[in-house]
Amino acid sequence: MKQKFKIENILVDLSRVIVGVTFLFSGFVKAIDPLGFTYKIQDYLVNMNLVDLYQFALPMAIFLVVAEFVLGALLLLGLYRKPVTILIAIMMLFFTPFTFWVALTNPVEDCGCFGDALVISNWQTFYKNLIIVAGAILLVVKWELIKPVFSKRIAPFASLFVVLFGLLFALHNVYNLPVIDFRPYKKGANIPEQMYIDPEKADVMETVFIYSKDGVEKVFTEDNYPWNDSTWTFIDMETRLVQEGEKPAIEDFALGSIYFNENDGSWNVGGDITDFVLSDTSYTFLMVSYSLDEMNVRHLDKFKKVNRFAMDNGYPFYLLTASSESTVGEWEGIHETGFQFSHADERALKTMTRSNPGLILIKEGNVINKWDDSKVPEPTSEILLIKNPKRDKVVKLFLIALLFFVPLLLLKKIDR
Repeated sequence: MKQKFKIENILVDLSRVIVGVTFLFSGFVKAIDPLGFTYKIQDYLVNMNLVDLYQFALPMAIFLVVAEFVLGALLLLGLYRKPVTILIAIMMLFFTPFTFWVALTNPVEDCGCFGDALVISNWQTFYKNLIIVAGAILLVVKWELIKPVFSKRIAPFASLFVVLFGLLFALHNVYNLPVIDFRPYKKGANIPEQMYIDPEKADVMETVFIYSKDGVEKVFTEDNYPWNDSTWTFIDMETRLVQEGEKPAIEDFALGSIYFNENDGSWNVGGDITDFVLSDTSYTFLMVSYSLDEMNVRHLDKFKKVNRFAMDNGYPFYLLTASSESTVGEWEGIHETGFQFSHADERALKTMTRSNPGLILIKEGNVINKWDDSKVPEPTSEILLIKNPKRDKVVKLFLIALLFFVPLLLLKKIDR
């Protein structure tokens, strides 16, 4: 009897840690970048023909990341054990079949369950969920064996703190750049290196030829197709994927110049300037706005000052946008910025920065610094200073940990 009770306790504690840490980590890394998770939800909505729900993507994202974070934290703390385990089980009983559908139909390349911090395949996500749902069901059945960290007197205060921390942390990252950047355009990254993939690790493709003879079609490879046999009639040529290889972190970064034609007064897309911008040995300012119509122009004067600073010092300044040439013309006619415009892919621009607009400083393709519109500094020589991104990341993680654990430790001390 004692042996059975001991095994049950071990299984419950193990399930509590696995499920709790998974929920906490998943909620935390997505709360770092709620807008990124919003874009992922929008991808799902498009594939499910639910574009009418587009406007609710951000509230849905915030609700889900906060719910995951809170449920994971409460489970690890052993607070409100029965309702928490039931809610976790309900979520998993919904998301496990959903991720199975995602794995089968592949509407998105990755589910986004761990944001950009940890990208796993759709099938890996489904298998992970099978483990989590098994642990969640065990916790629902044996919730009494979960040992609470706080007494009933302190539990409401600890729970309220966890909820407020998760919500405020997510909202902070909505209105500011993510406190930690997991994307390939983060500070310190080299964009050309992120665009490169070793040819030996790339997709293995095969060209096949379809020929017909006596009404029968046959597929040939480059090694055996009947190029010198006139009895065969060529039908078609296809390139097929033989083996899927690795993908570069950046696949869709390309810049096309946008210029004003004085002869007819129109704005047009010119040649590709990607290599020119990324190989420029001087500092280059990239103002990023995936949509000029949706741009927050409250801080536009800050960008104008940076543009003047760049012109005075011989540094290029580009406004990258996915908006059409006509929209560029209308927008420039209203705001008269004098910016040099460039066209880029909308998804790439949303990945580069979550702010619309945002500012990125690069040199020879290296990301020196990034700012959201409200944080664009006064354009002095100090704007060009290179910071240590690794140290910055460690400091931020340490401060976040302090903000979360110190209040809980104080509550635990009061609870004695």
